[in-house]
Amino acid sequence: MIRYMLIGCDDHQAMTQPESIRLPYHKTHLTLSDGDVKAVLTNRLDQFPAPADRDAESALVRSALDTPIASPLLEDLARGKRDICIITSDHTRPVPSGITMPILLERIRSGNPEADITILIATGFHRPTTRDELIEKFGRKIVDNERIVMHLSDRDEDMVEIGILPSGGRCIINRRAVEADLLIAEGFIEPHFFAGYSGGRKAVLPGVASRTTVLANHCAEFIAHPKARTGNLEGNPLHEDMIYAAETAGLAFILNVVLDEEKRIVHAVSGHFDKAHRAGCSRLSDYVRVPRSEGDIVVSTNGGYPLDQNVYQAVKGMSTAESCCRDGGVIVMAAACYDGHGGEDFYRHVRDAESPAALLEEVMRIPPEKTLPDQWEYQILSRILSRFTVILVTDMADHGMILDMKMTPAADLETAMRLAREHCSSRGITDPEIVVIPDGVGVVIE
Repeated sequence: MIRYMLIGCDDHQAMTQPESIRLPYHKTHLTLSDGDVKAVLTNRLDQFPAPADRDAESALVRSALDTPIASPLLEDLARGKRDICIITSDHTRPVPSGITMPILLERIRSGNPEADITILIATGFHRPTTRDELIEKFGRKIVDNERIVMHLSDRDEDMVEIGILPSGGRCIINRRAVEADLLIAEGFIEPHFFAGYSGGRKAVLPGVASRTTVLANHCAEFIAHPKARTGNLEGNPLHEDMIYAAETAGLAFILNVVLDEEKRIVHAVSGHFDKAHRAGCSRLSDYVRVPRSEGDIVVSTNGGYPLDQNVYQAVKGMSTAESCCRDGGVIVMAAACYDGHGGEDFYRHVRDAESPAALLEEVMRIPPEKTLPDQWEYQILSRILSRFTVILVTDMADHGMILDMKMTPAADLETAMRLAREHCSSRGITDPEIVVIPDGVGVVIE
């Protein structure tokens, strides 16, 4: 029998549930049926009224734009502005731009029909988004008719230096964003494993920042900082740099949404880039904070498509499992990783390291001004691998690549759970406690 921890009850009592747990995986789900589970840690996003259809989601967006926080209406901001830039997320984020972008364009043009609009794809340190991915994100009409520009963090000629970050790094941002008469960003808010929450100021840094600026912000010292954790903004040094970059770049207005487990819009905020974002984070926080439960085996996911597309992104779900796993235990991570490792430097450093512990020690000796590409991701992964065995469940990725990265591949959950139990048995644990986190990027463990 599965015992389910009903997160949100006053006494957190266990209760009987069906003997299977659905885990998001790519565009479908996996089913875990593994006997006695100590706890299932879930958010409470299902308590938001589910939108009946796309029109209902659009209505939430329009309502947010009608009532911006600490800001004039977007239509009023657009009046008299010639060059308007909208920053939006890339293919790794499930921002529902097919809904939000047409509304943003409509509002801008209602205030300024002559506006010259550029949609700037915030790739950060990721690969460029493909045309097919853009069509999936926006729809063909926008891709065929709007100016869409890809941010490339290593194209120095596209950048302009605008100041010095609180951390001391150079603040260099995409010229199209900085030189726009009006800079807007859309995005979504979810827990983030070192920035606290996604959305808001992250559209600028790392979204459209130069390689130099991203490296300065993502240094080993900051990634290891005790305040740089999921669900925390206060005293978070990465967040403070991001706020500076957004303000200095002139980010004037944001539209951010909250998504439920089906990636539907259930809440939206608009307005001042920091005040509206904080209001959205505060609202989300009420639904995603869950009490910690410790296990010998912790099962997690990256919330399915598109965030489980590579190992690089899957580290996020692993970091949530990390907070619940006993030392020496097993993290079973279900992530399709159909796009492979997600970063050549990330892959190479983990592959070539003598051990995760040795790699972590090496990273911690690197000064901020010499931060390497993808260093933050292999820093966190090596921290996890130095304490836990990680079994990565995928039938879409090269298992040899996963072995190279010092993880154990499994083609299905049944195999992964068998291997996890065998590992526990080898350590003298015959009846391991199992904790399941169905959406590892959708909760904040307290």
